[in-house]
Order: sequence, then structure tokens, then C-alpha cells
Amino acid sequence: MTELSDKDLENQVAAALEEVDDPELGIDLINLGLIYDIQVQEGICTITMTLTIMGCPLADTLDKQIKEAVTAIAGIDECQINLVWEPAWSIDRLSRYARLTLGIHD
Repeated sequence: MTELSDKDLENQVAAALEEVDDPELGIDLINLGLIYDIQVQEGICTITMTLTIMGCPLADTLDKQIKEAVTAIAGIDECQINLVWEPAWSIDRLSRYARLTLGIHD
């Protein structure tokens, strides 16, 4: 069996994060624009992300869901989350899908 490259694993992580929804909005983390970066190196995945607001009451829930989704991928042994506030999240980061789902029209 061929071992996947780190880039292949990063793509699998992004796909897995499309299955993790914000419980309040019902939209996945990728389309919400909360994921800033995904790095995989030697089986360790580091996700740099933000939340829509500081003090988000769902932070622990999202943390758990992200780690479960990512570590379920063959070749990833550990998931670390780097929570950042710069750049600040704004609705400009929403995908077209998220905008339509939330009824935001430009």
C-alpha cells in the first residue's frame, strides 16, 4: 500500500472538516471560512483556525469534533488546533454556499 503524501493528507483533512458543522449555523467549518490553514507533518495535523466570536460557547464541542474527524484519517495520529484571532473572522470569509444558505445576498 502506498503511503500518502502530507499534501494528500491535508486534502483529506479539508474534506473531513467539510463534514464538521457549526451546531448553531448548520454549515461546515470550511464553508464558514473558519479554517485558515492545514499542515500535516509526520502524522501530526496542525489546524490553524478561528471562531466567529471570542468566547464561543461551542468551542469545546468543535474542538472535540475536529479532532475526532481528523484522527479518523489513516496516516494521522494526532491533531493540534491553533486557535487564532488574527485575522479576525468576518462574513467576507463565507463561501458562496454559506452565503446562500444563510440568506446573505451581496
